[in-house]
Amino acid sequence: DRGGFRGGFGGDRGGRGDRGRGRGDRGRGRGRGRGDGDKEEWVPVTKLGRLVKAGKIKSLEHIYLFSMPIKEYEIVDYFLGPPGTNLLKDEVMKVQPVQKQTSAGQRTRFKAFVLVGDFDGHVGLGVKAGKEVANAIRGAILAAKINVVPVRRGYWGKKIGQPHTVPNKIHGKCGSVHIRLVPAPRGTGIVAAPTAKKILQYAGISDCFTSSRGASATLGNFAKATFNALSVLYGYLTPEMWKETKFTKQPFQEFTDDLSNLKIIKSKGIADKYS
Repeated sequence: DRGGFRGGFGGDRGGRGDRGRGRGDRGRGRGRGRGDGDKEEWVPVTKLGRLVKAGKIKSLEHIYLFSMPIKEYEIVDYFLGPPGTNLLKDEVMKVQPVQKQTSAGQRTRFKAFVLVGDFDGHVGLGVKAGKEVANAIRGAILAAKINVVPVRRGYWGKKIGQPHTVPNKIHGKCGSVHIRLVPAPRGTGIVAAPTAKKILQYAGISDCFTSSRGASATLGNFAKATFNALSVLYGYLTPEMWKETKFTKQPFQEFTDDLSNLKIIKSKGIADKYS
């Protein structure tokens, strides 16, 4: 059995070689000049993706309202714009090597933490490990887009102008790191460590006090704790949200006829590939 398994790995290695040659072709294409034809058209594979592409869902907030999981990063690109449009910006927070002890020694991979946000109420954090730094960063960007959450903003005192701070005190935790976000008056700025400050800026918060404890030098956990604190802000039912809720149908129910008419793409699973 074990011999067969090793043979399987060998076949996989050959596949990686093919992928390498494919990358070369793409490089030559770039040399000739990048055109619109280079980028493949998005073919949605989920019901939510098909509704978004058909124009039935008008905004990300419509998706968040029904707590529908986003499984395709193209959905976020569709609403917030691809990276070139300057709506959604991404930044690599850290790349660190991680090791696994094997019988042949250590196996080193690279773990990337990437932050994406539109500086206007949407922020996402992605973590991905890969054998190469470029692959880890690319995967982390896609993971961050899939994890984009809405960030609720509020006021410190009088409700004048645009919301500028967190609406209430909030706590986030990851590992041993605890962070507390406290509303601040307009003009205070973000009083936080560089990691937390960057995440709050990408979320569109301009004034905030913070307090942290634990091993906040661990950037991954510190970033996750801050992200967790921001992502639960909409879970608090404050008096301004006491208005009567008008319940509407879920998009899958509302547009069920459109879904049945849209072309369904059957993705070939791993079982089909080897059968």
